[in-house]
Amino acid sequence: MKLSVAIITLNAADELDRCLASADFADEVVVLDQHSTDRTAEVCARHGAALHQTEFEGFGPTKQKAADLCRNRWVFSLDSDEEITPELRAALEALPDSPDQAAFEINRLSRFLGRWIRHCGWHPDRVVRLFDRERAGFDDKPVHESIQATGEVGRLPGLLHHYTYETMEQYVAKLNRYTSLAAEELHARGRRASLAEAVWRSEGAFWRMWILQGGVLDGWAGTVLCRASAFYVLSKYVKLWRMGDR
Repeated sequence: MKLSVAIITLNAADELDRCLASADFADEVVVLDQHSTDRTAEVCARHGAALHQTEFEGFGPTKQKAADLCRNRWVFSLDSDEEITPELRAALEALPDSPDQAAFEINRLSRFLGRWIRHCGWHPDRVVRLFDRERAGFDDKPVHESIQATGEVGRLPGLLHHYTYETMEQYVAKLNRYTSLAAEELHARGRRASLAEAVWRSEGAFWRMWILQGGVLDGWAGTVLCRASAFYVLSKYVKLWRMGDR
């Protein structure tokens, strides 16, 4: 299979370096950058990746734009903080030139504060990432985007490693952006919220992740993740509540 890898990025040169190294077997790697001011251009040049620039249009539309820049029919969408493991690479290299499936999903394993998280609702985390551009593509959601396929979706062995948040600084830096995008999407769909809803949804998120989804089994990192995720939910719905005052 002739394979293109498509990546969108913004000021994530260190993560991108690891990401590109894991994708060095692909026939083509396309990086769609959002005018980074760090070493992104240098990292792309060292790995032979084609670098393009764009304005951010939401995650779904921006990732689709990156896929559209690829020359091959089959595209693997990879985030800059992800890494293709050797087992997953072997599965990708073993695929025939023209699979019957329209897309393939992969199991993703994520890290939080230096620990691999195997509970909290984070794992298993099956995400569609490899797709035939003629039968699949990204939706237009600004956040929590996904690939929609018109055909069978297969499953590949191997893990996709996701270096989500190695520090709380990274989590907090992304939280404001992501919760704003999520609240704006809900507001555009006609959703409204009260302050009471924001609070009970936040508390519900914590107990669901910590008890029902086994976050307690991930130790202190799992507990912090559950609390941080509860604050994410609180932030999103408080922002949605405030949008009702506009």
